[in-house]
Amino acid sequence: MSNLKLEEFKKNIKGKKVSVIGMGISNIPAIKYLIKLGAYVIGRDKKEEIPNELKGMENIEYVLGDKYLEGLEESDYILRSPGVKPFIPEIQKAVQMGVILTSEMELFIHLTNATIIGITGSDGKTTTTTLTSLFLKEAGRKVYVGGNIGTPLLDKVEQIGKDDYVVLELSSFQLMTMDEKIDRAAITNISPNHLDYHRSYEEYIFAKTNIFNGQDENGILVLNQDNELTKEFAKKAKGKVRMFSIEEKVDCGVYYENGEIISTVNGKKEKILDAKDVKLVGMHNIANICTASSLVIDITGKDAIKKVAMSFGGVEHRMELVREYNGVKWYNDSIASSPTRTIAGLKSFDQKIILIAGGYDKNIPYDVMGPYIMDKVKLLILVGTTSNKIREAVEKEAKRRRKKVINIEEFKNLKDAVDYAKENSTCGDIVAMSPASASFDLYKNFEERGNYFKELVNSFK
Repeated sequence: MSNLKLEEFKKNIKGKKVSVIGMGISNIPAIKYLIKLGAYVIGRDKKEEIPNELKGMENIEYVLGDKYLEGLEESDYILRSPGVKPFIPEIQKAVQMGVILTSEMELFIHLTNATIIGITGSDGKTTTTTLTSLFLKEAGRKVYVGGNIGTPLLDKVEQIGKDDYVVLELSSFQLMTMDEKIDRAAITNISPNHLDYHRSYEEYIFAKTNIFNGQDENGILVLNQDNELTKEFAKKAKGKVRMFSIEEKVDCGVYYENGEIISTVNGKKEKILDAKDVKLVGMHNIANICTASSLVIDITGKDAIKKVAMSFGGVEHRMELVREYNGVKWYNDSIASSPTRTIAGLKSFDQKIILIAGGYDKNIPYDVMGPYIMDKVKLLILVGTTSNKIREAVEKEAKRRRKKVINIEEFKNLKDAVDYAKENSTCGDIVAMSPASASFDLYKNFEERGNYFKELVNSFK
């Protein structure tokens, strides 16, 4: 059976002008594919350099530097990178003049006839996406992973078949203009995040709901019963709703109760496995398993889920044990770019830890961290522009409790922070870098920050 939408697109795109805004990793394969299909591409980027992979290519011109958005209205299509805000005046003007606004991700979803499974939320997206894909692979399905993780997919659209599964981690940036149908969708949770990008918290929440707004009555939506915002989305769902919870039973979904992970997806209560057998650390990861199981247990069965849950040790940079040195365990949780993510990490430990936190300020509140740091941290080491906000949150909580503030130290860089943690930790201690902040003040992304932290820790002698 041919893919009619794809064949129609291939016919129509020939000779069309496509402005691609942002020539990063995800858009380079898309640019090459569009040129291969006969489109004329205008590569636009604020950076004044042409990527090596595109040098010498025909049917492409470049608009670089400060004026990279000039002349957008002369295009037939605009393909934006997730980091490019869709509401900037130049894009809005072009759209009003009839230019079609899309993205690599939206175009792929529109053109593929595979089953699309999308996962979004403020925390837990990457682990849930990874678990979902592993459950499906263990059950013998052919799976592609994309979105925020995995690889760009648009140039692979012709090789992905209708019996295949595509599991996507989708950020609010990618969902801002999404109106495509996502067959199975999950929202892990919602808390304030990315308020440096979005014009309001309401806009951020609305973006998340776009993951299911394109569904029909056959769609499946998985929501967090334990999160006030997400459970309310059930009222807006057009398809079937499944809930997950680590706090209470759910009628249709997967939940944790008395040390067991239990499914009610198939109409009957069914134990999947004992939580003590899960290799991942922390209740937030039990929640991630419940989310992923709710999405696909009717496809995979419980045995595939059980096997993966008992063997999967986690994704890099997510409360990753780097090493044990002189009896001290060092954890890299660089993915924790929000307070709620760091709080989830703190809850993983049964003892008070040494916490390294701080980074780039996304204009989100930090008050929520105060109680957890007072309860779970014995030494707080701060670095980055959010240091003051985190310190204030802890001092405010200490004042409320009428207790002495825990020991807090501030440093200008991560190396000095790590050196101080090493000097002030003793056998049996746990040191975790869980920043509760983005990395953009000092690093390109959370991976670069996490890799640098691991390099520092692994250099101990």
